[in-house]
Amino acid sequence: MYDLIIIGGGPIGMTCGIEATKNGLSYLIIEKGCLVNSLYNYPLNMTFFSTSERLEIGDVPFISHNTKPTRFEALEYYRRVALNWNLNILLYQEVNRIIPNKGGGYSVETSEDTYLGQNVVIATGFYDYPYLLNVPGENLPKVFHYYKEPHPFFGMEIAVVGSANSAVDVALETYRKGAKKVTMIIRESEIGQNVKYWVRPDIINRIESQEIMAYFNSNVLEITPSHLIFETPDGIREIPNDFLLAMTGYKPNYQLLDSLAVKINEDQYRTPSYNPQTMESNTPGIYLAGVVCGGLKTNKWFIENSRVHAKLIVDAIKSKMPVTLTQR
Repeated sequence: MYDLIIIGGGPIGMTCGIEATKNGLSYLIIEKGCLVNSLYNYPLNMTFFSTSERLEIGDVPFISHNTKPTRFEALEYYRRVALNWNLNILLYQEVNRIIPNKGGGYSVETSEDTYLGQNVVIATGFYDYPYLLNVPGENLPKVFHYYKEPHPFFGMEIAVVGSANSAVDVALETYRKGAKKVTMIIRESEIGQNVKYWVRPDIINRIESQEIMAYFNSNVLEITPSHLIFETPDGIREIPNDFLLAMTGYKPNYQLLDSLAVKINEDQYRTPSYNPQTMESNTPGIYLAGVVCGGLKTNKWFIENSRVHAKLIVDAIKSKMPVTLTQR
């Protein structure tokens, strides 16, 4: 029986494991993919908004060659942290369900085994669950909800759905790396105001010059193997299309939260309920950490401002543990 089982091997899940180590608690981190799986799935040349010191965990210095570190540097750094702290982490084991035990604690069933924990920390982030378009043809192999690099789209007619940072970055990079034609389908009336300040003028200029085509106040209706059909204020349009990149954002694993009876507040962001002093949810022994705490407001919590969740959780768990003679 571990003192805590941490679901999610990202930076915040790792921080929870480090904090448990510092306080002499037994723990296990379970990650369905590779170490820091969400960061691994970022675009290959992605650069963080944060500076390197704000991404540090476990008192391990993060030295970057740039003002703001790259994805490659971050992956190397978090590997080093895992080795430095000898983190007890299981990779490539997906959690299928978490069941309360009659005698207390939880049974965490994965694709390979079952593990027992007195407490469970949900640090699953949000990047694994994209918003779907829910239109015919979305399951075609030409449709992507993640973007890695521009090379596969060289010489192709592509469409990018969305108007936030990810969509803008994809449109600009594929345009500059030789896509035959780049078309943006945007539900809103303009490029998002939260787009990086040094990028927003660039995309607006490309659209105004029609180097990148953009349809505002528009929605995808259907995707076919050779075309894209969408609705605009001027009527329904159909254009040739080789690939569609749906950069429509991502959401937390609500299915897992629902299975644990974690209350979801009826606000616009469907924020999970938790005690901000302890990070414990309304379900005893179930704690939340990191981005998942913001619900659909996925830009509320980052590595730099949610690292503190780990200490709050471990302190709360320790306060509920019986006092032993050695502790006295």
